[in-house]
Amino acid sequence: MSRIGRQPIAVPTGVSAALEAGRFQVRGPKGQLEVSVPQDLRVEIAADQVRVLRSSDRPQHRALHGLTRTLISNAVIGVSQGYTVQLELSGVGYRARLSGSTLELSVGYSHPVNVEPPVGVRFAVPEPTRVDVIGIDKQQVGQVAANLRRVRRPDAYHGKGVHFVGEKLTLKAGKAGAAGAKGGKGKK
Repeated sequence: MSRIGRQPIAVPTGVSAALEAGRFQVRGPKGQLEVSVPQDLRVEIAADQVRVLRSSDRPQHRALHGLTRTLISNAVIGVSQGYTVQLELSGVGYRARLSGSTLELSVGYSHPVNVEPPVGVRFAVPEPTRVDVIGIDKQQVGQVAANLRRVRRPDAYHGKGVHFVGEKLTLKAGKAGAAGAKGGKGKK
């Protein structure tokens, strides 16, 4: 049995879970989400925990077991706590600001880049060089953050651009042509 799939999912207080027609529905203080459950898997809902069970050890059932359990767990965490992905802007003059719900990025282009948040996601700008992407759907929050990073990817030589907080940037060495010419690797 899958090590991840067999773990029970704790349902915190204030969160209700239900299963209707192959759809796992969870509702909490932050909102509500739905996860589709494959027909070969079974979901058992108790008072304070949820378990995902599979009907056989066929490879396709084993593959879906851990995945479905993780998707349900992410939904429970999302409606109870929510998800936040933090991005950082590095570069001279690189700034972010909110005008209403629209995020306006100044990242070295001749014009500011405006980004509208999709339904269920909002932006926060605690500092001019930091953007927080906040929502209850983990996949959607991660995708919006990846799209923001794509607006100006970090430069390989200077590190300027939009990147995740804590992301390790590997910088390439610059040209060494001028220093090498005087260094004496030629004829004597």
